[in-house]
Amino acid sequence: MLTFSIFDHLDSNGAPLGDFLEQRLRLVGLVEKSGFHGYHLAEHHSTPLGLASSPSVFLAAAFARTKTLRMGPLVFVLPLYHPLRLYEEICMLDHLSGGRLTVGVGRGGALMEHERYGVAAADAPAMYHEAFAVLMRAFESGVVDFDGKYFRYKDYLVQAKPLQRPHPPLWYGAPNADAIGWAAPNAINVVSLGPAARARAIADRYRDEWQKLGRDPAALPGIGITRHVVVAATAAAAADIARAAYPRWRAAMEFLWQRAGVPFALKDIYPADFDALQAIGHGVAGTPATVRDFIARLQQETGVNTVLCQMVFGDMRFDDAARSIELFGREVIPAFSV
Repeated sequence: MLTFSIFDHLDSNGAPLGDFLEQRLRLVGLVEKSGFHGYHLAEHHSTPLGLASSPSVFLAAAFARTKTLRMGPLVFVLPLYHPLRLYEEICMLDHLSGGRLTVGVGRGGALMEHERYGVAAADAPAMYHEAFAVLMRAFESGVVDFDGKYFRYKDYLVQAKPLQRPHPPLWYGAPNADAIGWAAPNAINVVSLGPAARARAIADRYRDEWQKLGRDPAALPGIGITRHVVVAATAAAAADIARAAYPRWRAAMEFLWQRAGVPFALKDIYPADFDALQAIGHGVAGTPATVRDFIARLQQETGVNTVLCQMVFGDMRFDDAARSIELFGREVIPAFSV
């Protein structure tokens, strides 16, 4: 059995911001109607790659328009937050959603964004670890005392707890299999980018660690991978949609690297055009049957139990994205539900 979610950068498509956000919220409603399990949004700053620079604000609106869909950031970029303020927002969102919030945590993938926020790239990893420790302490106790290098708190009285105890499900972007030594004991859901071989190593390590811990195999956390996916009635239509939309998304992905005059670090994962992306197995555009075959091979090659589909990107037309999501929900998801 596979679980399917949407992963969305909310990258600019050229529309005015209000229109853009309204379109995305309409698509979130369609994602729920189409049978997806979850919706994850990225957090980015100072770049057209991410127009939901405050995931909590977007999620509050999205939860108000849905009833069952599980949603959350992937990830909250912890070095850019006051961790106790973030803790309070998490509690509010979890209650407002009726316990549907998921929480991705990380240091952030593009450290040049941190620098534009006044956070030194060299400090980001340590700040992430401290902020995560503060969050966990607030979830677990009634009073937070913390004396770190970057965050110091004395006698913070915890006035709220999330609806999901001890906290909403956590997600983490696993860079490699070594990260599983931390993730598995803490039952953290993980997701990886890029090559199938990396995802296979992560999935195998997670299952091995889970077994050593004596945990129930049926309770295995999410082990996910991201892939660009476009579905249409014909192969030619799907290819045309993907080829037209991808360049704008790819340019947004590289935007800050290009502005800084440094080589793009993810060019092997995200090549310059969609045909090249599809050739290395990092995306698919086709009919429902083609996409079902792609997903089946992906599951066999990687061992993941969750696929996070990037189905809205670049300047893809709303109608094309909506049709793709509907077709995926009607003709792809049911094939992997047993």
